[in-house]
Amino acid sequence: MAERKVIYKYYPPDFDPSAIARRRGPKPVGASKLPTSRMMAPFSMRCNSCGEYIYKGRKFNARKENPHKKYLGIEIVRLYIRCTGCSAVITLCTDPKNKDYECESGAKRNFEPWRAAKLAEETEEGTMDRLEREEGERDVMRELDRKVEDEKTGMAVADALDEIRSRNARQEHVGKDGVGEDAEVREKREREEEDAKDIEIAHQAFAKMRKGEETEECEKKLEGTIDWTMRGAKKKQKSSLLPGLKHKMSAK
Repeated sequence: MAERKVIYKYYPPDFDPSAIARRRGPKPVGASKLPTSRMMAPFSMRCNSCGEYIYKGRKFNARKENPHKKYLGIEIVRLYIRCTGCSAVITLCTDPKNKDYECESGAKRNFEPWRAAKLAEETEEGTMDRLEREEGERDVMRELDRKVEDEKTGMAVADALDEIRSRNARQEHVGKDGVGEDAEVREKREREEEDAKDIEIAHQAFAKMRKGEETEECEKKLEGTIDWTMRGAKKKQKSSLLPGLKHKMSAK
């Protein structure tokens, strides 16, 4: 293993580098030297060789070629892909005039056969008429939007004026009974009434508490009087029994 992984190699004294044949091959020519680009199928197509359908969005490694053609200064690019069924070459080309792609060879485009016919039938005068018609439609829509905005603004102004007038009328026709009074005045009056009710309830609660305290004091005084009366009666009973006991003791 060590002999096969040498770092230094031996060159004999009679070594001639010019005698070694160069192994570099010729440069690739043709399609093999084209750069590769990752792309997705721009439209659905059908292969002319095997009839395989290739749907839009299928990914390919396409070879990109510049055919040196331009449209209004925009370069046209040719792309080469292969069919997923038979590997036949399909050639696509960019179409800057119609902002699309064109299938040159190897396959046929699906679903939009009217595109080429419509573009071929439309002349320069037809194009100008179509552009003028589209511009007129845009002007009509812009005018309609402006009218709608004006109507919305007018309705908002009218609503604001009605609100101001109704508020002024309520303030002018305020009655003594509160009919027609302003919302702020009515709310203030209701708040004052609630405060008065709360004060009255508090007074009643304090009065009940005072009555309860007076009742407790009367009960305590009554209990004290009863205690003193009972104590006096017991003392009198003891004093009445002492002379009899003394007489008995002396007799003995």
